[in-house]
Amino acid sequence: MDRRVLLGLMGGGLYGQAPLDLEHLLAAPGADSGSLFPDITRLAGSGEFRHSFLSGRYKSVVEYRREGRRVLLDALAYRPTPAAPRAEVVDRADMGEFIREKVVFSTTPEFRVPAYVHIPKNRKGRLPAIVDLHSHGGMFIYGKEKVIDFGVNHPSLAQYHKENYEGRPTATELVRRGYVVITIDAFPFGERRVMMEEDARYGWERSKYSVEDLRYLNGKCRAKESTIVKSLAYAGVTWPGIVAWDDMRTVDYLASRPEVDAKRIGCVGVSLGGYRSLLLAGLDDRIAAGCVVGFMSTVRPMIRKHMDTHSFVHFIPGVHARLDLPDVVALRVPKPLLVLQCRLDGLFPLAGMEESVAKLAAIYKKAGAAPAFRAKFFEEKHVFNIAMQEEAFGWLDEVLKG
Repeated sequence: MDRRVLLGLMGGGLYGQAPLDLEHLLAAPGADSGSLFPDITRLAGSGEFRHSFLSGRYKSVVEYRREGRRVLLDALAYRPTPAAPRAEVVDRADMGEFIREKVVFSTTPEFRVPAYVHIPKNRKGRLPAIVDLHSHGGMFIYGKEKVIDFGVNHPSLAQYHKENYEGRPTATELVRRGYVVITIDAFPFGERRVMMEEDARYGWERSKYSVEDLRYLNGKCRAKESTIVKSLAYAGVTWPGIVAWDDMRTVDYLASRPEVDAKRIGCVGVSLGGYRSLLLAGLDDRIAAGCVVGFMSTVRPMIRKHMDTHSFVHFIPGVHARLDLPDVVALRVPKPLLVLQCRLDGLFPLAGMEESVAKLAAIYKKAGAAPAFRAKFFEEKHVFNIAMQEEAFGWLDEVLKG
């Protein structure tokens, strides 16, 4: 709203004074939270995150990692009973250069999670492996398939590949480079998506959906995000907690594979995949190389204009009073970390993205591990294009194959 219009409205109060909410609107034009933004800013505070490695409260990196992970896991509020993977191969196909397996395995006593595993042919010994973490992008109907080229893809999936990966889905490219690659359906995407009773007429087989069917069903899934979050709150757990747990249990299964060198496991993903990579790399010491693409910023600059650009899955209640996003992924210090960002990415404030890199560099330097952290900006919007992939895959080769 134009400032002059607001000023005109403010003159009409019962006592000739502006209502407080209109004063706040003038103080924060364009804020996602409108007149509440100044109050939220005060609640956020401006001091250091008290569990950051830069806070001065820790005597060692070991103490920081132990205490920081405790804080993060408590906030994620999801530690189910451990379960053996009990993996079942339900399909196996020879793709020429590699083998593709469709696998189902357990991450909890309740959840059986579908995955694709790609295995290079003509391998010699145990190979390095990658957990390839799919994105969100408003596409719930597909999950793990977002990073796979099946040769013949649904038109909507082919368009997704083009817009987000410049037509080169990452899992297929990584297996061609000699990695065993696993990708699962995050909750609730792909085969784990929500289906409403009235939508049963569309069936479960996604290959039979028209583009219009898929668009409609995606919209239904997106509209249920808040319902899922509220329902999980009453169940006593969080959405990001489920996602992070499943990703860590994916490492369990991957490390058990006879083709995999468990000491050479990396993870990579863009957008939600970058967020998943951020959590997995920060929480799991078995990740020897963590690559975060298109999801890194300090959180406080995001509050003003970058809330409505993100899904509910990206918000962990309570944790950001103690740990910033860079602090979370830095829980892996001194292990190697690569952060790739897009300077034109509208999902994040540029100042927050730049500040996050500076903060990570400072943490790694303080830990005596400065060479283990690398970051690069690209003059792109929110994508993981071929040039960015080449940067990421070259770095993975250095860490996992060098």
